[in-house]
Amino acid sequence: MEDMEGMESMDTENADQGDADGGELDALRAAFPSERCLPPLGWDGVRAFESAHGIVLPEPYRTLVAEICDGCSDGPADIDGLIPLAALPADWGCDQTQRDLAKPFPLTEAWVWEDDPRPYEEIEPLIDEVYNYGSVVLGTDGCGMYWHLVVSGAHRGRIWNISDVGAAPFGVAFGHTTAEEGFAGWVAHWATTRRPWFDVVV
Repeated sequence: MEDMEGMESMDTENADQGDADGGELDALRAAFPSERCLPPLGWDGVRAFESAHGIVLPEPYRTLVAEICDGCSDGPADIDGLIPLAALPADWGCDQTQRDLAKPFPLTEAWVWEDDPRPYEEIEPLIDEVYNYGSVVLGTDGCGMYWHLVVSGAHRGRIWNISDVGAAPFGVAFGHTTAEEGFAGWVAHWATTRRPWFDVVV
């Protein structure tokens, strides 16, 4: 009986160790050269982060951080590359205590708050939620432009570009780029083309 319980526990642990597509992982390994990367967190480290924040990271980012690297200086985004899972960019201006990864990311379509006619006092709390709810920050392109991976809410697994004027989802499905959406598509777009993320005129 004890052997059966041990086998069930092992099966559960193995099932918890990601279900990322093998082809995507091969592409990620190629995109992030090991000599420029930080060591991976390992599965225990990933699960500890997830438990602390009440989330499960989307694939293939989850397996990347656990098995390949926890950040890489040679990669997206433009400034300092892909930052570690628990880090924020050096120029992050928001109050870090506001961040809550378990609360759903509030947007499902682009929002240019610079053009929003409502008083700033009315939309400021909404902007704070966009920055701080339901996402991990992947890095920055400078000038207050940040890349987020949504981890909670309707857009879980998608990449968003959030700047001081507004926020927009990344990916061909949203009309701003020819690249596929999601973390793997975001990395592939950088690694294979080095074209701007908004490479389609809309």
